[in-house]
Amino acid sequence: MSKLLVNRYFWWGVGLSIGALAGYIYYLEVGCASGSCAITSNPWRSSLYGGAMGVLLFDGLHKKDMWRKNN
Repeated sequence: MSKLLVNRYFWWGVGLSIGALAGYIYYLEVGCASGSCAITSNPWRSSLYGGAMGVLLFDGLHKKDMWRKNN
């Protein structure tokens, strides 16, 4: 694989890990007392959602950084 792909997957992994951890911490600290919240009522959903947001955030930051290097 090219170095660019390895670098991209590395940042996806970092974003997924940090986002999932942040989602779980959000579940623990804020959570949902009534149980009617779709995302924060379950720790798995909260972690999954946080992981997805982390991947999107870190992928966007990585692309922005790559754009600066190429231009």
